[in-house]
Amino acid sequence: MAYIKHELTEKSGFTLEFSVSREAYDKAELAAYEKNVKDIALPGFRKGKAPKSVVERFYGKDVFFEDAINTLIPDAFDEAVKEAGLEVVGTPSFDLVSRDGDIVLKATGSVKPECKIEGYKGIVAERKVARVTKALIDAEIEAARKRVARTVEVTDRAAAKGDIANIDYEGSVDGVPFNGGKADGYDLTLGSGSFIPGFEDQIVGKSVGEEFDVNVTFPEDYHAEELAGKAAVFKTKLNGLKAEELPALDDEFVKDVSEFDTLDEYKADIKAKIAKRHEDEADSKFESAISEKLIELLEAEIPEAMYVQETENFVRDYDNRLRMQGLDLSTYFKYTGLTLDALRQQFRPNAEKQVKLRLALETIARLEALTVSDEEIDGEYTRIAEAYNMPKEQVQGMVSADDIKADMLVAAALKFVKDNAVTKLPKADKKTEGEE
Repeated sequence: MAYIKHELTEKSGFTLEFSVSREAYDKAELAAYEKNVKDIALPGFRKGKAPKSVVERFYGKDVFFEDAINTLIPDAFDEAVKEAGLEVVGTPSFDLVSRDGDIVLKATGSVKPECKIEGYKGIVAERKVARVTKALIDAEIEAARKRVARTVEVTDRAAAKGDIANIDYEGSVDGVPFNGGKADGYDLTLGSGSFIPGFEDQIVGKSVGEEFDVNVTFPEDYHAEELAGKAAVFKTKLNGLKAEELPALDDEFVKDVSEFDTLDEYKADIKAKIAKRHEDEADSKFESAISEKLIELLEAEIPEAMYVQETENFVRDYDNRLRMQGLDLSTYFKYTGLTLDALRQQFRPNAEKQVKLRLALETIARLEALTVSDEEIDGEYTRIAEAYNMPKEQVQGMVSADDIKADMLVAAALKFVKDNAVTKLPKADKKTEGEE
């Protein structure tokens, strides 16, 4: 197996000639015969017992060629690529050049493009951190109270928004009942907006046991065309009421829902968590703005194969996420009516951005001579192993050190650009009411 020659062509294309020795080919051809002969039956021979020479006379001398050469191409091509110093992307095509003596093959495909990038130092990007307001803190506390609220029967007042009303109802249009318009013992949260507009409002103020008419008009865009835009009357009875009873906002409540002892400590923790969330969101938007600028600054003739490959990565990742939820792509397509091509079209724009961003960062890492030590690579293996609760040796067997290093260099390049960016702070807004 040997490299012969290569040539770079337009738009980051390449051709590469390499050879497979006759000795290696003959062994692979014999292995192909031995793998397939068990399924071959020829006149005069028991099934699986026909000699190789007879099979070749019957089916042609090239009967095992494709199987044999396909087992040899991957290793031979990889060796030739390394010797040529190419960074191949996508899946190349292979053609037979010669089989007189050694087998000579020609690969045609794409390589990573030559990239240029300037102006990546001093990128100006806004970093805006949202304020922590009293309203945000109160909303978090109210959500916690609702999570531990209990439901109680209401007997001493009329129905109010927020109550759970148990009702019987039967609807009619022009005095004629319609399908799906009747239910008994239905629980409806008043103010939820889950019924026709105006329905829930007319229950508010009614007492348990009261019977009344609810007059509404179906929306013009209602899903049942025969009812769209029609006036309807629902004969309704209020059977019962329930309401959420929130716990008192005191130290006892805090002890029940958190590791803190006092309301002040709990509020301070919520404030800190909201502030951290806002900082993270600001960092994410800041990084996104820088990434968009890097994509604009990149100069490269990017081969289509890179976009196709990254789009397939997006599809594969999406399939994996679906499988974690007990679904797969075929089931997803059945439910949504989407097709694989449509999904690829959805992912294509982000795939293009990802390819451009990575090329930009790889170029910056090279221009700035960024490095990653063996100790840092080993530390990354440890981090991944702990994150996925896997033995470190298993991770090392699954992911090569070269791939780890490449990803870490990309991360280092992004950090370099962010560290050298000019942070543009937004103009100070007037302090809003309730700001912390």
